[in-house]
Amino acid sequence: MSFSFISQLFFCFTVFIYFVSLRVESWGTPIIPISSLVTKSLYDTIFLHKDDTACPAKNFYPYQSFIKASKYFPQFGTTGCLATRKREIAAFLAQISHETTGGWETAPDGPFSWGLCFKEEISPQSNYCDSTNKDWPCFEDKSYKGRGPIQLSWNYNYGPAGKALGFDGLKNPEIVSNNSVIAFKTALWFWMTERKPTPSCHNVMVGKYVATKVDIVANRTAGFGLVTNIINGGLECGIPNDERVNDRIGFFKRYTKLFNVDTGPNLDCAYQKSL
Repeated sequence: MSFSFISQLFFCFTVFIYFVSLRVESWGTPIIPISSLVTKSLYDTIFLHKDDTACPAKNFYPYQSFIKASKYFPQFGTTGCLATRKREIAAFLAQISHETTGGWETAPDGPFSWGLCFKEEISPQSNYCDSTNKDWPCFEDKSYKGRGPIQLSWNYNYGPAGKALGFDGLKNPEIVSNNSVIAFKTALWFWMTERKPTPSCHNVMVGKYVATKVDIVANRTAGFGLVTNIINGGLECGIPNDERVNDRIGFFKRYTKLFNVDTGPNLDCAYQKSL
């Protein structure tokens, strides 16, 4: 191979890299992997007490499982500018912290340091089977109670989640509280999935939510409060100063501070009609 050919090859490669870099800049901020935004150290700082002996989910939610699950959803935490990406991740972690918290008002390090303490609902009031849903029929003796970081509930959520993620959510719902990667995947699946007319939590947090006329009348404005509405609005929204909503906001404020980003507007859903 001649020196001249090698020089030409090197030149072409250099030009290619240059134009690729321009292309990346034209797309916006280069994608930063989740592991760069949520380091092991930051994850441990956020979830100070998740592996305490007092937590039933001790050792169930390791950092590696969160990172592995997040790779299944490449748009999570990688959409928009850096501040938007951080804010979305903080919002997700705040919501799952409320869903799995073990904290209390006078807890060590404060109540908002106790996320991921539980992996399944304690003393459920029912088996969460909607027998009217024929698309995702319940199996006998199976409970579709809250499990995992988002506390996935009801057969009509277990079924689609399992189909999307590669497990049988109706026959084997217990896997969500037995496999930490699948547990995180179900939480991210719920976060990323649009259920028209209900938007996805992801689209709300990254600015892709467009309010309809119905949403405007219902005061459903974009922000962390609308995410709470998507997750549990039927029980928590439309209630001024609801303690559960305030708890979610408390986690969010702590986490955005750790991420060095603002919370954005519309933190609560006190005056929103539930979805």
